[in-house]
Amino acid sequence: MDDPVSIRPANDTDAGAIHALTHAAYAKWVEVAGRLPLPMTVDYAQALRAHRFDLLYAGEALAALIETTPEADQLLIVNVAVHPDFQGRGFGVRLLKLAEDLANQASLTGTRLYTNRLFEPNIRLYARLGYRIDREEALPHAVVVHMSKSLKS
Repeated sequence: MDDPVSIRPANDTDAGAIHALTHAAYAKWVEVAGRLPLPMTVDYAQALRAHRFDLLYAGEALAALIETTPEADQLLIVNVAVHPDFQGRGFGVRLLKLAEDLANQASLTGTRLYTNRLFEPNIRLYARLGYRIDREEALPHAVVVHMSKSLKS
């Protein structure tokens, strides 16, 4: 439990590990959503070319990741995932704070993310961290909750 924690940017050789971690992290949501959550359908080799990924390791094990990309004046958090073996250790929160640091370094006004309305524990976590619900978007197979956090006072 007390493995040293390190974070590094991903590179194109990490696509398989990112795919595996994402599938493990989102497996619990398949039954809730009645389908594969979007992050389980992504081609991560392609995503690595388009977005930044930061990988969090606990010792030698890939424990969590965050995928981000600038969008207008905010940093979009495309995906934050924590392997089930490492959940409850604050790694997701640590990566969300990293995203805020990246947004500040890039002089962006804040961060934003989206999640399935059925993923209520995630929405509650984001709200506790200062994210507000901006809007809900009805799609054919889900209602997406768009949330943001301002970093400017």
